[in-house]
Order: sequence, then C-alpha cells, then structure tokens
Amino acid sequence: MKKIFAMLLACMLVFSLVACGGNDAPAGDQAADTTEITLWTYPVGKFGDEATVKGFIEKFNAVHPEITVKVEYLDYTNGDNQVTAALEAGTAPDIILEGPERLVSNWGRKGKMVDISDLWADTKADIEAQSPAVVAACQENGVFYEYPFCMTTHCMAINYEVFEQAGALQYLDLETRTWTTENFKKALEAVAGSGLVQETGVVYCGGQGGDQGTRALVNNLYSGKFTNEDYTLYTADSAENVKALTELKAYTDAGILSYDAGIVAADELQLFANGTIGMSFCWNAANEANYASQVQFTPYAMAFPSDDGTPELCGGIWGFGIFNNEDDAKIAAAKTFIKFICDDETQGKESVKATGFFPVKASYGNVYAGTEDEARMGNYTSMMPYLGAYYNVAPNWAEQRTAWWGMLQEVFAGTAVEQAVATYTGAVNK
Repeated sequence: MKKIFAMLLACMLVFSLVACGGNDAPAGDQAADTTEITLWTYPVGKFGDEATVKGFIEKFNAVHPEITVKVEYLDYTNGDNQVTAALEAGTAPDIILEGPERLVSNWGRKGKMVDISDLWADTKADIEAQSPAVVAACQENGVFYEYPFCMTTHCMAINYEVFEQAGALQYLDLETRTWTTENFKKALEAVAGSGLVQETGVVYCGGQGGDQGTRALVNNLYSGKFTNEDYTLYTADSAENVKALTELKAYTDAGILSYDAGIVAADELQLFANGTIGMSFCWNAANEANYASQVQFTPYAMAFPSDDGTPELCGGIWGFGIFNNEDDAKIAAAKTFIKFICDDETQGKESVKATGFFPVKASYGNVYAGTEDEARMGNYTSMMPYLGAYYNVAPNWAEQRTAWWGMLQEVFAGTAVEQAVATYTGAVNK
C-alpha cells in the first residue's frame, strides 16, 4: 500500500512539474512579443497632464496591446538639459514631443533623430494644404525628423474693459484684430494716462520663456524680419529692427510702456491675469484657457501692431520625433504609436483638441465645431492667415534665444541699439 501511495505521489509531482513547465513557454513568448518604448513630452497643452496622456495610451493599447509605452513629463525649465544628458549617456527616449526648433534644427541636425519620411507618405498633401510652412519646418535637407499634428499662431492680448474705459478701443480694428504702430502708441498713451492699471504692458527679458512674443513685437513694428529668407542669418541689425527697438526704448523712457529684466513670459502672464498690466505679449488659445479661472476681465486677443497694419505672427508647430537608439523593433513601435496619436480617425482629432491648438491636416477641418470651445477658438482661427515664416529652424537657435533676451536687457539699460544688435548678431551668426 505504501509503495502504491509513493508511486502515485511521484506521478503527481511529475505532472505538476510538467504543467508548470508547460506554462513557462507561452509567458516567455508573450514577453518576447511585447515591445516597450518611452515617450518624453514637453507640456504642450494637456500632453503635460498625466491623466490625459494615460487615457490616450489606454486607447492605443486597446488596438496595440503588444506595445508598452512609458512616459516622462518634461518642463521648459529643465527639459532641454534632461534630453542633453540622456543623449550623452545613451539613454535617450524613443519618442519626443515638441517642435521643429528642437527636433529638426537641433537634434535632427546633429544626427540624433530617425528619418521618419515614411510617416509622411499618405499625409504630406493634406498637411501642405493646411500650411506649406509646416511641411518645410519639419524637414532638413529633404529628410523629415518631425511628424506634426497641431499648430497655432502666437499673438498678444489686451484687457478689453481697461481699453474701453481708457478710450483706447478706437485705435484697434476689432473686426480684424489688427492695429498700426501709430495707433499702438496712441493706445499706450491713453491707457497709461487713465491710471486704470499699474503699467500698460511689460517687455519681459529675464530669460527665454515666451520670447516669441518679444520677437514678434520688435519685428512687426516696422515690418522687420527675424532672419534672412533662407533662414541662415539673424537680422536684428536691419534698419527696420533697429528702428523698432529704438521706438520701444522711447516708449519706456516716456513711461507709456515698461520693461523688466527680472521676469519671463509666465510672470508677465500672471501680471496680466491679475489685472496689474493692461496687455500681454505672450498670448494664444491655450493661455486663454489656462488663465480663464483667474481673470476678472475680458482678455481680447490681438495681432501685434505693424506699420502697414498687416502683421506676421510667429507660429507654433508641435509633433513627434524618434531618437535613433539603433533598435529596429522600438523604432517600428514608436512609428505605430505616433501614427495612432496623430492619424487615427478618432484619436487624431482628440489629440489636437488636447493641445488647445489647431490641426495641421486640412482634412480635420474645425475640430472644435459643436463643442463649448467653438466660439473661443474661432477668435484665434481668424488670425491664422497672419501666420508668418517659421524661422525657428535657423542655425544656433538655442544660442540665439539666450542672446536675444540679453540684447533686450542691454537696449533697455541704455546701450546704443546699434551696438546691442551688433553684439547679438556677432554672437549668433557663426
């Protein structure tokens, strides 16, 4: 009896081991079939919000369970340093979300990015129909390093009620949201004389944050250009730009405009939201949404003032690029993820709406139609025709950004404008 029991026990143990061993193979196969990729995202609208991005990944995994996506959220204070450190250490993410000035003219130009021209095969014409500038900005020498999905024009904004009470609305074309340089000065004088705000506005120059606003302010006053036509040289020393900087310095000397070498755009936006100043030079649809709960007035979006009344606004383009980590499986998985987020029939439009900006694909139409944001976003759609050249792909872009606010500090501190711009162009045109 004992021998029979022992034999039965041995058989049970053998069966148990075989059963356990039999489960190992599928588990191993399943792990081998799963590709893990990493996404690093700058805070482009709600792509900086963990819950939103997690929801998008869950939708992606419902279609592609074989790809795992891990996310790290960057900010604009330390993000560039984190990416640089990762590249040097060989630990760069697979996917990065930002704009051409980083993906194309920085990392792409340095050979760090994957050629993703194949992603454009079916959508290039659609994107070009919306904006040829987007197509041009996402490539370097015919090689695409960015696949975009949203865009916007950066503008400025005024405190409507302050301008109304100060009698300054007469100097604005409210229908086209434009004004001339001459009328801009008259509006500044009216608002400054009203005493309704501490300052009419502040030219912030404490860092690079929001510097697209100060660039657009300078360039538009007298129809100057930030670079030459082929984006190879910075042209702050042009007669038009020198005249504009001289004019702004005169405004601050007269007390109708202010400057602050200790703040950046985020600080200026808070002053505007608080009602401390009467205008912001760093505005767009996303900022209106971000500060909606704080403002006790009507922020009225305006194009920058220009001598001929025809502004050229700085644009923002955002999309995905892939770092070349020399792993074909990860690169393929990264492309699959990007196409889903940007081009899926449902998810593509949701991705755009999450940014608070506009689609780069003409076929998407008005993604805000029928939503509570339709009227608000329509105000910014009306300024899309003012979109100027996307010069952010010019060389030495990172160095230029630092030199720009340093130049503004010099000008407002009293350095001769010609000397300040000569120092700037000498530093960045290498």
